[in-house]
Amino acid sequence: MTGSNARRRTGAGFPSRNPAPGLDETDPAGDSSGDRYGGQSRRPAPSTEPDRDADPAAVARAIVLRQLTNSPKSRLQLARKLAERNVPDDVAEAVLDRFEEVKLVDDVDFADMWVRSRSQSRKLAKGALRRELAEKGIDAETAAGALAQLSDEDEESAARELVQRKLRGAAGFRDRAERDKTTRRLASMLARKGYQPSQAFRIVGEVLDAAGTGTGDEPVS
Repeated sequence: MTGSNARRRTGAGFPSRNPAPGLDETDPAGDSSGDRYGGQSRRPAPSTEPDRDADPAAVARAIVLRQLTNSPKSRLQLARKLAERNVPDDVAEAVLDRFEEVKLVDDVDFADMWVRSRSQSRKLAKGALRRELAEKGIDAETAAGALAQLSDEDEESAARELVQRKLRGAAGFRDRAERDKTTRRLASMLARKGYQPSQAFRIVGEVLDAAGTGTGDEPVS
């Protein structure tokens, strides 16, 4: 066997495939540049959880900041999150008080924002919005102030838009029974969004009449 063949058979002249002492070749912790196929390192990402041994107030502040970064929150929502993370009540109260002092937590601003957003995106009436605000710990007076920005005309306009959207492309009704069934379905939809039943039925009837979908007295072609 020639010297070059011997080297080829024994692997002489090539990097050793044996891992360094104490490191498993397949252990991602022993490969600082990714796996041997050129992939990224498989080291687990550092935890974003607060250090359980840290000062409770620091932990609470980190939790609140992270929650507010995701989306605006009411004070009650933040208090519930701190309770889930076992932050002591007195620490949670002190931290939330400080966030209120610097206006990072403000239930008045939160309620105003919630009403504007939900009335526009979901076409919710005042009744549904009032229930949602109560669930988030907004008191009745603050809720009333936020709801004042939504006029009766705004509510009706949103309801009509919803009904018109549902009727888009619909043909006329074959008979009165079919129209009544559609009226009940659309009125129920509005009721779920917080509209009063009498208001919902009135709006649906007016939209159907204006759309010329027929009264059911005569077949509609």
